[in-house]
Amino acid sequence: MFSGLNRIIKIILPKRLFYRALIIVAAPTIILQFIITIVFFDSIWIKANKNTTRALVAQLKTIEDIYKNDKNNLDFLTDSYNNNFNFEIGIDKKDFPKISGERRFSPMDRSLRRELKSAFGNNNYWFSTSKYKNAVEIKIKSENEVIEFLVPKEMVSTSSVRLFVLWTTLPSILLIVIALIFLKNQTRPLVKLAKAAERFGKGDYVNDFRPSGAQEIRKAAYEFDRMAKRINRHLNQRSEMLSGISHDLRTPLTRLKLQLAMIDQKDLSKNMSKDIDEMEKMLNDYLQFAKTQAQEGTEKIELKKLFDEIKFRINNENLKVSSEDSIILEGRPLALKRSFENIIQNGLTYGQKVIVKIKKTSNRALINFEDDGPGIPEDQYKNVFKPFFRLDKSRSLNHSGVGLGLAIVEDVINSHGGSIQLGKSENKGLQVKIFLPF
Repeated sequence: MFSGLNRIIKIILPKRLFYRALIIVAAPTIILQFIITIVFFDSIWIKANKNTTRALVAQLKTIEDIYKNDKNNLDFLTDSYNNNFNFEIGIDKKDFPKISGERRFSPMDRSLRRELKSAFGNNNYWFSTSKYKNAVEIKIKSENEVIEFLVPKEMVSTSSVRLFVLWTTLPSILLIVIALIFLKNQTRPLVKLAKAAERFGKGDYVNDFRPSGAQEIRKAAYEFDRMAKRINRHLNQRSEMLSGISHDLRTPLTRLKLQLAMIDQKDLSKNMSKDIDEMEKMLNDYLQFAKTQAQEGTEKIELKKLFDEIKFRINNENLKVSSEDSIILEGRPLALKRSFENIIQNGLTYGQKVIVKIKKTSNRALINFEDDGPGIPEDQYKNVFKPFFRLDKSRSLNHSGVGLGLAIVEDVINSHGGSIQLGKSENKGLQVKIFLPF
């Protein structure tokens, strides 16, 4: 039961920290304001309004009783009430109004109706609180005559409800606005930290990040900055080490090639040369795999323009590229170009043609590669992404290499926040789908 309720609350509550903190700050203020309004309206305003209305109706009843007992002193009575209470009193024999002038949902009208009904009975009174701005018109049926009263509105209502609501609502709105400003300032460093972590996770080198905000947030940002610098230093050291290894290994390999060229046994020389060539290819492929983490800044990339450059570089009529929309995303252009070229070159090596289609979804770009080659068995889809894995049968995506082709592609695509999927092409070859966020 509680787990289901907890699940419903999680669905209803906002997901972002800013709005959750806003609820924590604003909800108590709104609830307190609501309670104060109800308490004041029920226990103070309504009761005071009821007492005031009852006193007014008692005066009206007294005037009626005095008029019934002594009609000769009408002028003295009207003048006295006009001078002392600001009442306007008139006696007329007109027909009593049949259409009510009351407002159905007005607390003032409801209170006045209740007291008039108690003092004069049903259908013996008529009043209107909206006909005049500062006065209330009341008519009382007395025998064959109608007594008309025009009394100040403050004798019916103790205070203005609108004024009370205004003075209670404005401070609450002001407090919530102040809370919004402070919450925005407190959550901004968290948003900056999240964006920096996202950029760093996609392979971008975050050098312009500065810790800010509260002490706890500043400490987390400071530790993130230290971690990012340690990782960058490690990657740079690895690249330098691999460059040194490459230089040191290529020198003896070159010497071996020269010595083999001088050997009279040509068969032995040819076989050993193949081994040396394979070692060089292995070394170059491994260096290319390590360079996928090399320092390269992110920038805005237009996919159509990027593939136009790839098509011009490959210069093969069997490569077809089509794009429905202009898609611009942020990424590392050299790394993406190297990955796309890897897939295209493998497709052209093991097939006759490669078709590339670029589509736009709601928040991602879909790049679909299809060829007409032998394809890859479905049970090997996961294995081909492993470094140094080579297919013994059917097809190898890196025929002359050591099995780093798709490993490099997957590493680059994942570092850009995307994903890669393998499948069967409509041309009975391999299909490679790449999804990249924009």
